Amino acid sequence: MTDILAYLERHQQKELLRLLTCGSVDDGKSTLIGRLMHDTRAIYEDQLAAIRRDSVRQGTTGGELDLALLTDGLRAEREQGITIDVAYRYFSTDRRKFIIADCPGHEQYTRNMATGASTCQLAIILIDARHGVMPQTRRHSFICSLLGIKHLVVAVNKMDLVGFDEAVFEDIRRAYTDFAAGLQIHDITFIPISARDGDNVVEAGARMPWYQGPPLLAHLETVHIASDRNLRDLRLPVQLVLRPSHDFRGFAGSLASGVLRVGDEVVVLPSRARSTVKRLVTFDGDLEEAYAPMAVTVVLADEVDVSRGDVIVRPGGEPQQASEVEAMVVWMDERPLVPGRTYLIKHNTRTVPGELEAVLHRVDISTLERRPADSLAMNEIGRCALALHRPINFDPYAVNQATGGFIIIDRTTNGTVGAGMLCDRGDRSGAGDPWQADGVDEGGRDRRSAITRDAREERFGQRAVTLLLTGLPGSGKATLAYALEQRLFAAGRAVTVLYGPAMRRGLARDLGYTADDRSENLRRSAEVARLFNESGLICVCAFVAPHEAVRARARQVIGESRVLEVHLSAPLDVCRARDRTGMYARADAGELKAFPGVSAAYEAPVAPDLVLPTHELDVEACLAKLEALLRERGVLG
Repeated sequence: MTDILAYLERHQQKELLRLLTCGSVDDGKSTLIGRLMHDTRAIYEDQLAAIRRDSVRQGTTGGELDLALLTDGLRAEREQGITIDVAYRYFSTDRRKFIIADCPGHEQYTRNMATGASTCQLAIILIDARHGVMPQTRRHSFICSLLGIKHLVVAVNKMDLVGFDEAVFEDIRRAYTDFAAGLQIHDITFIPISARDGDNVVEAGARMPWYQGPPLLAHLETVHIASDRNLRDLRLPVQLVLRPSHDFRGFAGSLASGVLRVGDEVVVLPSRARSTVKRLVTFDGDLEEAYAPMAVTVVLADEVDVSRGDVIVRPGGEPQQASEVEAMVVWMDERPLVPGRTYLIKHNTRTVPGELEAVLHRVDISTLERRPADSLAMNEIGRCALALHRPINFDPYAVNQATGGFIIIDRTTNGTVGAGMLCDRGDRSGAGDPWQADGVDEGGRDRRSAITRDAREERFGQRAVTLLLTGLPGSGKATLAYALEQRLFAAGRAVTVLYGPAMRRGLARDLGYTADDRSENLRRSAEVARLFNESGLICVCAFVAPHEAVRARARQVIGESRVLEVHLSAPLDVCRARDRTGMYARADAGELKAFPGVSAAYEAPVAPDLVLPTHELDVEACLAKLEALLRERGVLG
């Protein structure tokens, strides 16, 4: 009995990861989920026997075990061999619990996919290796980006049907990376798999020795999600007022974000009444502290007027309040979204009527370009201006997903016809992405230097470029960057170094080491590098920069023709051996989260300008190759 209770306690303490599979039709989403559950022994014997019988009856796999039948439970799904509705499955391993949503791939069921993705932390985008990146692949990826999913796994499936060809995988990886440069997802991992046979799903596939990364399950077990939840901004939408007796009055709801403690001062919106927290009551007893997404009943020290739909926040950390808002909308109804028609907007626990004022632009899913539009048809996505009959308290979705999302309800049918992500009205990028947001000023006249970059380059006798040195921690980036700077300076060149840790001591001191923070650190550094280049300087950047998509966006900021990418290819074991700071040991112990090469992926550049095996070459040999590259590309005149 003690062993059973201990097992149940360990199981309850496991971290939960919510994920979904999506992509184009017939890419193998249902089969992948079935394979995951089969190989982790999460299918009961009677279920497996029923699937074997149905596999023979349906004949979709020539009588072999069809694992897709585990999630395709509707008769229409089995008859057509497609997924129509979202199917949820639960399984666990020794490290984590998982709730996985199998989403349909057909365009007409995009609304089902958006529903399934709305609560997920990670998305697996399936791509058929024979067909590559399809329009529905792009649509689902963009929806994942809009919904704030921070982690993406691009699983290139059916590698067995292309002979496990590495070149096919790399072509798809390159094509998807180019497309993803316009998204707001910075943690993207590519894994080649065969869901039907199980290669690289739970166990590594011996038929793809060229792939050195972890199998899919190992990545799902280790991807860092603890920092994804917003624990900074206190938001408690009141769902119910409880008054069981004359001496108890509590306000029940689930913490959308933030932390709430007994004794905290709070503000109730929209009345702006102030009080302090007297008690935090739960079914299991009173708590001293509660955090998202816990359900609690708050008892305040003062008698203040609080109703369903109000929001409890912290003084000085209030959300925005407005009745005219802008949002990115995914339209799901057969009747188009047109200006003037009244809908119900359900935002957290409050529902208010509202109309569409205008469609500001529609997003072309294939190119991510903004197109003029007067309305949105089914499955289209666009930025809209909405006029609500009463103000709502909200945060931009990019800042706080819990208070930035809403659904649109048809007043006559009571059906959900759209989903929206609120934007900051000053942010015209679509979702608050700092890579795309326009700069702001105080309205003064734009002044530019009369000295052009061409003139500076002619004075310095060089072409201004950014040399991006990327590689695992310990691969020698800083050593080479500063050695190259010294050599070029001695030769009379105008040169400077941007070093990742140095940026974090100043301009990026507010950033951590999550995928988003690493992305923001590189974005700020890219902007600085661009300014150095405009001043005629050669800028040598030394950054881990672990994600190909983020590096691609940095190249866009600086200018593709101005960036030379150098991969320091020292393997992980060499970098570990070189470590004198104890970083790898701390990462192994779990003290350093999302550490590239240990608890997070490092994606080697797809097509670098130069590869330096710093485990084989000494500093002088590497410097010679770097100088040769600079001369070959016309940097050193």
